[in-house]
Amino acid sequence: MATLQVSNVHSRYQKQLVLKGVDLTVEKGEIVALLGPSGCGKTTLLRAIAGLQNITEGEIVINGKTVVSDKKFIASEKRGIGMIFQDYALFPHLTVAENILFGVKLANKEQRLARLEKMLSLVKLDGLAERYPHELSGGQQQRVSIARALAYEPEVLLLDEPFSNIDAKVRREMMLEIRNILKQHDISAVFVTHSKDEAFVFADKLALFNHGKIVQCGDAEGLYLRPQDKYVADFLGASNYLPAKVIAEKTVSTLIGDINSDRPLNAALHEETELLLRPQHLQISKSEQGIGTVTERRFLGNVCQYLVQFDDMTLDVHSENLAIEIGEKVAISATAHHLILL
Repeated sequence: MATLQVSNVHSRYQKQLVLKGVDLTVEKGEIVALLGPSGCGKTTLLRAIAGLQNITEGEIVINGKTVVSDKKFIASEKRGIGMIFQDYALFPHLTVAENILFGVKLANKEQRLARLEKMLSLVKLDGLAERYPHELSGGQQQRVSIARALAYEPEVLLLDEPFSNIDAKVRREMMLEIRNILKQHDISAVFVTHSKDEAFVFADKLALFNHGKIVQCGDAEGLYLRPQDKYVADFLGASNYLPAKVIAEKTVSTLIGDINSDRPLNAALHEETELLLRPQHLQISKSEQGIGTVTERRFLGNVCQYLVQFDDMTLDVHSENLAIEIGEKVAISATAHHLILL
């Protein structure tokens, strides 16, 4: 049984329809990122799951129990939801220990102490139980927030851009730490972010939003390499689009030559379309007879990014060939892969 099931959810905010028939399934132990630009509806959905935002149509089910529908509404505190916020939302007048145990409904003192020690160890805050939030770093405050949410033993953990206020140097490490904690405890989580890089690192599955709808949902690699449209392709990374004509079951003709697919194309023979090529799908080499000219060069560490001008187009190419300079003529080809026609 799925931990969370969102079905045909609509929601209005200040008379504006924000969610427009959203469907989402989160399996047990799965981490799902709600990804998209500001104002697309991802935070509204998170709030609706938490019971902090009304829905006008649809249903939300947590572990087989309907928490909101046309006929039912269960209060936020009774949904078994844990929340981690962007600004930590810690009580400044309470100690770390008091913050962590705030929502824990255990009357037995020994049980409460055991839960506290377990949570402190889990988030690597041993020895800091008596400190106050202002005595901690931003990363430590977020760890307290995480420990508080997990101490409640939630059915679903909701995270609202939890890493945006953390120093970039420790952000990735913390994301991996928290991901490991969730996986070890088989906790289902829904994670809101506008950063594809955070989503790629932290989540198992991405739900990409656009204007109140999920336009594509799946694992990061699938969405990046097999987007359904240009919106998805462009949101998840640099894209090149070439006019293309299907000339065989697995081959298209383009301005840079014929390109082969490793599987049959989703287009009819002789159909004219556009071919999506990611920067790493293109190969570049110096050539006096080349059809392109390098106009920009950026060293990115293990590869160089080249912008190549040809036939009124600019191609973005990432290559391990570091020996090409601005102004040089180049030949361009594409590797055989699963070609995407849009």
